[in-house]
Amino acid sequence: MIASLLLLSATVTLDSHLPPLLPWQGQSLELMQDKGPLTTDFELSNGLNSPDYAQTMAFVDRLVAANPTQFQVQTIATSNAGRDIKMLVASEDGDFSATQISNHAKPTILIQAGIHAGEIDGKDATFMLLRDIATGKRRDILSKVNILFIPILNVDGHERRSQYNRINQRGPVEMGFRTNANNLNLNRDYTKLDTPGVRGVMKVINQYKPDLYVDVHVTDGADYQYDVTYGYNPVFASESPSVSQALDQYFKPVIDTKLAQQGHIPGPLVFVMDKREFKSGLAGWVATPRYSNGWGDLRALPSILVENHSLKPYKQRVLGTYVFLDGAIKALAQHHQQLDAAVSKELAFIPTQLIVKRGYAKEPNTLEFKGIKYSRSESALSGQVEVKYLGEKQHYSALPIYWQKEVQKTVTVPQAFYIPPAYPHIVEKLKLHGVEVQKVTDTTPVAGLSMASVAEHEFDKTPFEGRFRVIAEFDYQPLGEKVLTGWSKIITAQPYGELVTHLLHPAAPDSFFAWGEFNTIFQRTEYMENYALAPYARQMLKDKPALALEFDKKIREDATFANDAQARLNWLYQRTPFYDQAYLKYPILMAFETNSSEQN
Repeated sequence: MIASLLLLSATVTLDSHLPPLLPWQGQSLELMQDKGPLTTDFELSNGLNSPDYAQTMAFVDRLVAANPTQFQVQTIATSNAGRDIKMLVASEDGDFSATQISNHAKPTILIQAGIHAGEIDGKDATFMLLRDIATGKRRDILSKVNILFIPILNVDGHERRSQYNRINQRGPVEMGFRTNANNLNLNRDYTKLDTPGVRGVMKVINQYKPDLYVDVHVTDGADYQYDVTYGYNPVFASESPSVSQALDQYFKPVIDTKLAQQGHIPGPLVFVMDKREFKSGLAGWVATPRYSNGWGDLRALPSILVENHSLKPYKQRVLGTYVFLDGAIKALAQHHQQLDAAVSKELAFIPTQLIVKRGYAKEPNTLEFKGIKYSRSESALSGQVEVKYLGEKQHYSALPIYWQKEVQKTVTVPQAFYIPPAYPHIVEKLKLHGVEVQKVTDTTPVAGLSMASVAEHEFDKTPFEGRFRVIAEFDYQPLGEKVLTGWSKIITAQPYGELVTHLLHPAAPDSFFAWGEFNTIFQRTEYMENYALAPYARQMLKDKPALALEFDKKIREDATFANDAQARLNWLYQRTPFYDQAYLKYPILMAFETNSSEQN
């Protein structure tokens, strides 16, 4: 009792700076128990706290011990700090192997919690759900689906626990940190695969082939009435539009009905364009493949991102997550055949063009929105107008929303990419993504090859996710035929061909190139000596009159060039056979049906 009072006191203190709450008394409160077998730490604290890593793993073991014929725990990875990342497998028939579950007639849901360890609602909600399965209260669930559950993906960030990790979130009293022990954000790692946790998720998805992937977060930003928001890339911007349409048609109505019946308010996954003026409108975000749901969209893996509202109490958010998962499971059980058909359709589709970069539309759409009243006033602290939310309902009948509809970059999809033997780590990452890779063994020349040369580039001024990203513009040069024995070939006419293009086309913003995997091509390691270059260049210009005319013309028309001795010598050096032919050349080759000088 004393501990509970202390926790309650701490919560009140830590919440005092946050906007006032709307009253809530949902029917989902009846899901909680305060005694009996497998009562969770969350419930024992009356919905205020979440257990630490050791307590969490102990509860996993208790679940398995209570129901060993239907629950099994597996280690899917080990964090950089040496902590095991566990997954609980739940199957009515005791079929726990990846082979058995992936071939099972029943669909499988993968539930992932704690990728951002401060946003841990999914852990405590799913523990309650699994407890109800283990004790027989929800015996029906495993008759419908198999469950894969990762209670904490970011285990190292989870143990950086504090009452002060998220200033705009109501509970739990102590929560983990957003990034891992290396300060990497796991939900920016779905293309580059730098973290053991996300690599472990890739292996799980490749082996178990889940039918639905749910990634549970807690959002930030503005105040509004919705307590459970969720989404996936909208049909108009999805690379798997049939899957998004199936989620719209078959899943959303079931989930929303469940949530509403239990006293929760489901809402759209949107953000705010201007956090200091809500009425300016909402941002309709489209996830790129660095994010779990953007990656899932490219891979035609039905993926739902849950973003519970950070200003709602922890108890309300956790119970809302339980109801959401119950609804998702019900929808999956009822409509997995329709979802499977949509997935099969998308996996069979082979595009010739891909949109790789989008921007927000200049003109908005509108939507009804359940907001919160606010006032604006000049702040003596910031010296600008700031917003204050008032804890009263505000209905918007036509709030502007700016979707990312503007197409900013489109690329032509090659027939194949060819990776030289010097980059085995790229091949291994592709395999982790589930991509099929072929080894070139014959000596037949490959036709239709094109090489991308960097024309202009700019590195980020500071590191992002531990890397110096690079933005570049390219010239594409046809190479004709080339023998590529020993290289790795990745065709795009395969189930994950769209993902392949996003990873390997250098113009894609989440490509390996953009993430800095090929930064060595920006290094020059052989140089000229003027005393050697001058006589060689003189003879070269004598032997090539057209080149001499080009050089003279540049001197006449470009005064800056004419007055820069080093620039003149560099220009000549670049045209000698001594110049580094790999400098600024993207080493992965692309094969097209016909050569083209413009492939982006």
